[in-house]
Amino acid sequence: MSNKGSSSFIKQAAILASAGIIVRIIGFLYRLPLTNMIGDTGNGIYSAGYYIYTFLLILSSAGLPAAISKMVSERIAVNEYKNAHKVFKVSLLVSGIVGFVFMVFMYFFAEPISNLVKSPDSYWCIVSLSPTLFIVAIMSVYRGYFQGMHTMVPTSISQIVEQIFNAVFSVYLAYVFLKIGVGEGEKNIVLGAAGGTAGTGVGALAGLLIMILSYVIIRPRLKARIEREGNEHRADTNGEIISTLMKTALPIIAGTAIFSITNLADMVMVMSRLGVAGFSYDESIVLYGQLSGKYVTLTTLPVSITTAMATATIPSIASSVKLNEKDNVRRKMSLTFRIAMILSIPAAVGIGVLGDPIIKMLFPKANEGGMLLTVGAISIIFLAICQMITGILQGIGRVDVPVKGALLGAITKIVLNYFLISIPSINVLGAVISTTGCYVVASVYNLVSFARITKVKLDYKGGIVKPTLGSIVMGIACYGIYRLMFFLSLGNTVSTIIAIIISIIVYGCVMIIIKGINEEDLSYMPMGGRITRVLKKFNMI
Repeated sequence: MSNKGSSSFIKQAAILASAGIIVRIIGFLYRLPLTNMIGDTGNGIYSAGYYIYTFLLILSSAGLPAAISKMVSERIAVNEYKNAHKVFKVSLLVSGIVGFVFMVFMYFFAEPISNLVKSPDSYWCIVSLSPTLFIVAIMSVYRGYFQGMHTMVPTSISQIVEQIFNAVFSVYLAYVFLKIGVGEGEKNIVLGAAGGTAGTGVGALAGLLIMILSYVIIRPRLKARIEREGNEHRADTNGEIISTLMKTALPIIAGTAIFSITNLADMVMVMSRLGVAGFSYDESIVLYGQLSGKYVTLTTLPVSITTAMATATIPSIASSVKLNEKDNVRRKMSLTFRIAMILSIPAAVGIGVLGDPIIKMLFPKANEGGMLLTVGAISIIFLAICQMITGILQGIGRVDVPVKGALLGAITKIVLNYFLISIPSINVLGAVISTTGCYVVASVYNLVSFARITKVKLDYKGGIVKPTLGSIVMGIACYGIYRLMFFLSLGNTVSTIIAIIISIIVYGCVMIIIKGINEEDLSYMPMGGRITRVLKKFNMI
């Protein structure tokens, strides 16, 4: 792999990973006051409406950024700049039409949809989210185009701006809507949840404006590059572009939609199967709120880096495949897998060990649900594997494999949900166990298929064995430090923070000692360059 290609790939992945972390942290932070305002009941209503929106968003535009980035990257790799820009223009038209249709559908069918998923209180959440479908559909085309040109900066900036606006307006609108139609000291939880979802649209609009501004800034350079190319290459027809776009995007949409269906399955099955277990509607919506607002929020937070890496992997690997750079492809595959595991395994162990203390620290006014984290933290590892292998397979054009893996995982989840949630002693923990089962099945299928298709041997020693050893030592230290700090009467919050900080240091030291991390790995991480310089100064790497 050339130094230039390696540097570019790592740099773009690092930019997107850094933005992903910031976005996740902001998204996580605003959920704290929101949850403390609307409680577990409001979280249940919020999540029901949001999962409906997410599912329709996936059907309308989720596969477009990956498909467009792959198509654009392939054309730019062989200097077909005019065709690359034509992909952008045609995709913009297609996505705009599809997004508009789904927006209208979601708005006018909000009531029957909310009744269908057995959450009538989520009606206003669904209505408030409907315009966001159209906004994100347009934004996804811009992001895919920039990613295909191997520049993640506009996408990263727009993601951060989007999340800042989302956070501010979600909390503000929830605060305002909570007071509508109720007396002094009372809360309108239903409208408060809708106010929380309304901020999503405001954020998406801000993100779209950033993408449009970025495009306007670089448009003169794009035009000049296209004019220099002249008529050197055959022009793709609109029909060819649409056909390739659909063939590439639809399998990605299908795979993502299947995983999204698992969230809908949770929403419907948790409520109905808890009823079988003897829980009332009010009790069920509280438990579902703990599942969706706490477990899902916290376990998906550490996966932000692997999400970003998977996104950066697709156009990068697609370019190398187009140029027949087989060694580059293999190296990128192994590198992205190793980094994903180095970060995901300790995150799973740390969250599992400190599940209850973390919940009590973050949600002092709604501090139930710690056991969900303790039991389900391991799903982080398998979700990360799913995302990474999916990104790699999409990059080499095998978008069909993750669809099959997702389908097998979804079937596993639904079956486990049906039996486990209805057991009173297990109740909502059944959904957590089934989520882990879902990702285990999907990731194993994807890994086996990946090995068969690519013949590439991933770095399992550096990606699984060493991070696991480091995480075991870290987990023991984490638990011991927390218990010691708590015994010294420092309180839950201080004890948890100290335990987390020391655990990170312990994991880093162990990984350096056992040579589980190197300079290239650190280059993917925020402030990786500074960390590398410090470690080199002390001859630690």
